[in-house]
Amino acid sequence: MIIEKYSGIIPAFYACYDNNGNVNSLAIEQFTAHLISKGVKGLYVCGSSGECIYQSIEERKQILAHVMKIAKGKITVIAHVAANNTKDSCELAAHAESLGVDAIAAIPPIYFRLPDHAIIEYWNTISRSAPNTDFIIYNIPQLAGVALTPSALREMLKNPRVIGVKNSSMPTMDIQTFKSIGGENFVVFNGPDEQLAAGLTMGAIGGIGGTYGVMPELYIKIKNLIDAGDVKGAFNLQSKANEIISKLVSCHGNLYAVIKAIIKIREGIDLGGVRSPLPQITEEDLPKIKETARLIGDVLNSIK
Repeated sequence: MIIEKYSGIIPAFYACYDNNGNVNSLAIEQFTAHLISKGVKGLYVCGSSGECIYQSIEERKQILAHVMKIAKGKITVIAHVAANNTKDSCELAAHAESLGVDAIAAIPPIYFRLPDHAIIEYWNTISRSAPNTDFIIYNIPQLAGVALTPSALREMLKNPRVIGVKNSSMPTMDIQTFKSIGGENFVVFNGPDEQLAAGLTMGAIGGIGGTYGVMPELYIKIKNLIDAGDVKGAFNLQSKANEIISKLVSCHGNLYAVIKAIIKIREGIDLGGVRSPLPQITEEDLPKIKETARLIGDVLNSIK
């Protein structure tokens, strides 16, 4: 069943750069293998956490190709292919299909607030460029500037390749709404990491998250607790995850710069920094980064 293919914890893959800020192919493959070893269900590649809007089309192709070199046939891979124009998005979609990804995903076009009919045409045009690949709608209204409406989802479901929604809106009731419209076999992912446990109880089959990559075991445990009916245990662990997230976003450096520094400390994998205009970490951030790395270790040790 399609639900089984996508059900679980799917980290949003981080951009990997060398010392000159260029895409680091070796680090991409190393980090892919690392996440597979942690038992994740899949990877979400070239999304927000992957800094896609600050990368060229060729860079995004390169990143996906190196992820697929390691991950193909081992885990589920979803490639985010949206760009700020339809032509580039279609090129990325066709490339992703040529590599054999399991699904492609796309946010709405950003900046201009397009009407539903234009967004629907954009998504369907992308989908036609990868006609043999599942399509996942990415609903993130707080950044895209437009929300997925029930009527737009019903229209998109006329496309047989549309199998789900990655829902990053804050109201968890949206998960229930989209699941109700899509039906029993419709895939809905929880997006906001801070509410994974709540999203799962509202009908999400799994989660795609930006902090999963730095502590995948924690989110896998939350999902397992929900599956086992231990809602209280899951929410207790969610509180610990949220404490860590609060620390991750409290530095001068961007969230993903902080996460990459912690991965280097804890796992010995150097993913580089972040791409401008995202702010890099500073010397003043280092004590908090080390403290957060220790906290993550303590929490993960407590759930073994």
